[in-house]
Amino acid sequence: MKANARVMAVLLAGSTALAACASDESSGGSSSGSGENGGDLQIGLAFDTGGEGDRSFNDAAVAGVDAAIKEHGGTVTKLSPNADASNRADLLTQLADQGFDPVIAVGFAYSEVIGDVAQQYPDVTFAQVDGHVADAGNPSNLTGLVFAEEQGSFLAGAAAALKTEANHVGFVGGVQTPLIQKFEAGYVAGAKAVKPDITVDVQYISPAGDFTGFNDPARAQIVAQGMYDGGADIVYHAAGGSGIGVFQAAAASDERAIGVDSDQYQTVDDPALKAVIMTSMLKRVDVAVDNFIGEYVDGNVTGGQDEVYDLARDGVGLATSGGQIDDIQTQLDDYEQQITSGQITVPTTP
Repeated sequence: MKANARVMAVLLAGSTALAACASDESSGGSSSGSGENGGDLQIGLAFDTGGEGDRSFNDAAVAGVDAAIKEHGGTVTKLSPNADASNRADLLTQLADQGFDPVIAVGFAYSEVIGDVAQQYPDVTFAQVDGHVADAGNPSNLTGLVFAEEQGSFLAGAAAALKTEANHVGFVGGVQTPLIQKFEAGYVAGAKAVKPDITVDVQYISPAGDFTGFNDPARAQIVAQGMYDGGADIVYHAAGGSGIGVFQAAAASDERAIGVDSDQYQTVDDPALKAVIMTSMLKRVDVAVDNFIGEYVDGNVTGGQDEVYDLARDGVGLATSGGQIDDIQTQLDDYEQQITSGQITVPTTP
């Protein structure tokens, strides 16, 4: 297993003016980089709820774009949805109208609109992080960038079970959707593979259809605090920008937590919160976005299909920053080998 993920860093190397604001709450921003292509590459990036600065899912996409710009040159314009995320289609349309190509949508919630937009702009290349092409009506100019979250979460669950002193751990999901339930399913399976009798608490911040659960740290803190008060000593979150609340609850309880998407040990500023992050389940959105843009530059985007990033493709894994799982690395490596060889099939539903 890779010992460390690339450190998340948002590279802001200049800016360009936007034609319009993306939402009432936050306007789209832009950054640019220089390279041999002289800036011919113009990338449009439409964020998920929470936008840039969530230090998790959206920022991972930014890191992938920045890495691609550093290598290939070009510019990026970034737009965030409005408060109720009702303007997702407008964001994609705005980017396509302004000539950005490729256009990358971050998050499964774009599945309801990206198919129609892609069909309206057949000459624009689209990609969707966490979106299956089939769910968008199979447009030939759309690529789905999807992940085996259950595999990485299995390792997170195994790590939790190997480190717990209470034989009791927890999982906090942002929104109760099939995607986030993949995290839950893998985490529970991994924990029980190590300790069949372990207790795993599971709770979601918001129900399906209510995406506020990805950007509600206060509610996440309440949910996680309830788990710690109930006896859990390690809680894993798959809740996007809400995850900081889980870390706050862990710090208040003098317990530990597991981050998600990015290496969150590297992305939090507060030393007290950094200290409680045992590891993070890395969903390498940065790798997928960087690779996709590279394929676009090389003219190798097939379109009309999904690209799956699993353990074998370095698409998911565990961060080792902070050294808190160094003592169990051999056991985790063994579980990873069993998964990649097919000896263990990780469930995708609870």
